[in-house]
Amino acid sequence: MLGNEVVIRLGVFTGILCVMILAEAAAPRRDQRYTRRQRWPHNLLMVVVDTLVVRLLFPVAAVGAAVMANEQAWGLLNLANLPVWLSVLLGTIALDLAIYFQHRIFHAVPWLWRLHRMHHADLEFDVTTGLRFHPLEIVFSMAIKISVVVALGAPAIAVLIFEVILNATSMFNHGNVRLPQGLEQKLRRLVVTPEMHRVHHSIVPEETNSNFGFNLPWWDRLFGTYRDQPAAGHIGMIIGIEDFREP
Repeated sequence: MLGNEVVIRLGVFTGILCVMILAEAAAPRRDQRYTRRQRWPHNLLMVVVDTLVVRLLFPVAAVGAAVMANEQAWGLLNLANLPVWLSVLLGTIALDLAIYFQHRIFHAVPWLWRLHRMHHADLEFDVTTGLRFHPLEIVFSMAIKISVVVALGAPAIAVLIFEVILNATSMFNHGNVRLPQGLEQKLRRLVVTPEMHRVHHSIVPEETNSNFGFNLPWWDRLFGTYRDQPAAGHIGMIIGIEDFREP
């Protein structure tokens, strides 16, 4: 898997993106005021820019950092001498917890919020919103992730699995898709669903500062940031932030 990292990541990214595009067309959750033609070129262009920035500044990125940490026996999991399967499981879960707290920090620290608000400034909510991030946010996020990977001593395979899953779930939980209510309620016990994460993109500050999870839904419940539904309902809620309301 490590030898085919680029192929795996690109394949999963392309596959999930195509599935979500088809799902949004077949069963949209909300009518959109702003068209794909208005929004998608900019959002998708940011994926290209962000990827180039990361490749230029972090040639080895998080997986490479994990390989180095493993070779040098750095990090908690390398010291614990656990079975490989357990190290992979714990490493994946710990990385998700770190991303949850990172997300909260980007909302709480004003100068980091100025970067992260680019993600929230999208006036609609669909699969491409999950790809829309400021390049400097991506740089800081990667630096934090590498630091956590080294400190944790996460196996390289755990880092690859985590990054692939995180990318896939980010596109899924930003999808403008209508899921059967019974299925959605069961899914949100295991993964952050679009219905759960959409609340986080509400214009209401109390709702924006809730449901920070990207992948696992447990952290919001555990740390008191979970909100079940937006006050105005999913059809009536306004997406975005007060600072930017013009297309």
